Amino acid sequence: MVGLGARIAALLTGREITPEGFTGTLEPDEHVLADSRTRRGEVVLATDRGLWVDDHRVPWHLVSKATWASGALEVIEAREVEHLEGGVVVLADAVPVTLPLPDPGRIPETVHRRVTGAIHSRQHHDLPSGGAWFVQRRTPAGVVLHVRPDAGTDPDEVRTLAAGVGEKLGRARGSA
Repeated sequence: MVGLGARIAALLTGREITPEGFTGTLEPDEHVLADSRTRRGEVVLATDRGLWVDDHRVPWHLVSKATWASGALEVIEAREVEHLEGGVVVLADAVPVTLPLPDPGRIPETVHRRVTGAIHSRQHHDLPSGGAWFVQRRTPAGVVLHVRPDAGTDPDEVRTLAAGVGEKLGRARGSA
């Protein structure tokens, strides 16, 4: 946690407050919202741009899922695997990361607020081999459509459906 002296110094110098030992590099206009440390001492930082774990930032629109339970934050980062017509992005979930936070501060509620706040709309589509979530998310560049297949769903089925949606989006944007 950041002390009062550091907060005052940050106000006077105009520099953003980061916890001691933070090894990442914030953008010039990136603002710290909450911070904590794992049991191993890793810095966990929530900013207006994303969730930092040490020197790695996950943008809010790429946090596929985050849950708080039993003193730990579990985060699933989404990876962009394919960009389709109409700005549609197919995602795949990375392995969940569990961050035990003995003194979580405002991290759990900040993460919840930011992850849910990035979602504009979401809808599940059933497919013969499973299904996929179509989630419109707010990003710094505007709203983007993410498609996240359910485990075991045929990637070709997802790609075909997502490409059709992307084509319709492209036509709709062209006529707007």
